Amino acid sequence: MNEEPIDPRFEGNLLIIETSTETEVYDAQFLVAALLVYVAKGDGVITSQESERMLQLIGDHFHLRSAESLELLTRAMASIAENPDLDSLLRQLSTILSETDKEDVAVMMMKVLAADGRTDADEMEKMRAAGEIVGISARIMHNAYDRYFAETFNGE
Repeated sequence: MNEEPIDPRFEGNLLIIETSTETEVYDAQFLVAALLVYVAKGDGVITSQESERMLQLIGDHFHLRSAESLELLTRAMASIAENPDLDSLLRQLSTILSETDKEDVAVMMMKVLAADGRTDADEMEKMRAAGEIVGISARIMHNAYDRYFAETFNGE
């Protein structure tokens, strides 16, 4: 969406952004998908392992079939590529997330980072920035790290 939006608004849990030529509707599912893609692209490349992990995480979290998860991730990737003001969109959408949702998102971001077996500084910086964009506090991030490591060491 390259045109100037006309009064973005929330209708329930949906963020509606209209321009003179189109209307875009975003929800929490889109927000999570976009954050995962944003983090996965932190090192410049989304590996096949990261893609598979994102599909699985989104499908499991939102109870979606694989085709729906793929469509959601594809939409998120396209939006990231063509929307220079994605940070603002994600910031607006984050207002619909509870603290529990934010912790879940942080754990998912960590799982995506670990999917290809390597995590570099650029990816960690993207995860930190993504957390900041959606208002994940230090306390929530700490809880997410604890949960991630507990799940990892318990083989989940």
